[in-house]
Amino acid sequence: MDNLIIGANGQLGTELRKLLDEKRIDYTATDSKELDITDKVAVETLFDKNTPKYVYHCAAFTAVDDAEEEPGKGLNQKVNVQGTKNVAEAAEKIGATLIYISTDYVFDGNNTGMYTENDQPNPKNEYGKAKWEGEQIVSSTMSKYYVIRTSWVYGEFGKNFVFTMLNLAKTHDKLTVVNDQIGRPTWTRTLAEFMLYATEKDLEYGLYQLSNEDECSWYEFAKEILKDKKVKVLPVTSKEYPQKAYRPKHSVMDLSKTKSTGFKIVDWKEALSKFLENVD
Repeated sequence: MDNLIIGANGQLGTELRKLLDEKRIDYTATDSKELDITDKVAVETLFDKNTPKYVYHCAAFTAVDDAEEEPGKGLNQKVNVQGTKNVAEAAEKIGATLIYISTDYVFDGNNTGMYTENDQPNPKNEYGKAKWEGEQIVSSTMSKYYVIRTSWVYGEFGKNFVFTMLNLAKTHDKLTVVNDQIGRPTWTRTLAEFMLYATEKDLEYGLYQLSNEDECSWYEFAKEILKDKKVKVLPVTSKEYPQKAYRPKHSVMDLSKTKSTGFKIVDWKEALSKFLENVD
């Protein structure tokens, strides 16, 4: 089997399965119930049995605030660091190509411009630290790999900001959303398409950054999500909406390298509009 999807029932993994199904591309899919990636022996056994050519590593612990509970420990560390190490070592052993998903949270958000792949990460929350560690494990372990950093991910198959806003709008006539955190939303469809594009086009191995085009604040994102709803969206500062984990103030990633491969990236408003056509 050429393609193995790990974390296949998560938000991104399910989107990737849908894309491969549409293209009639065969794959093996595992989720945490079938494969505990923190179990090194279980990972090696599965890889030795299936010998995939491409491993799409979509498994991750993404509860950013919960990751703050146990710094350097807990599921954040076990899944995002140790699990990634197990996957990378098993993939390298059989000569597979690994596609690993990372995050804009590897940056501190103090940059006023766009972050490039060459900028030095400086994560300020536990989730970002674990994902940065995962990036380093992949790049130091693997011969053939794609690390894809993404941001503000939403899609059809999981909990995310878009669904949260839509659900709140059903029971509230007024919502407050932070307007001093700037980034780039990413539709899982766009991300899944680039993951497949990288392997099908045999792109140069290494680090890429992928989100939808243009930037916005969470407040602007919410306004666009709810523009056809009878709800008022009001801006607030991050100080007025405290959260356990630090959020980067300005984590806009440069997409130039990804665009230079010929991959077409739609802007976030167009992506959101296409997404809402199918779910709203």
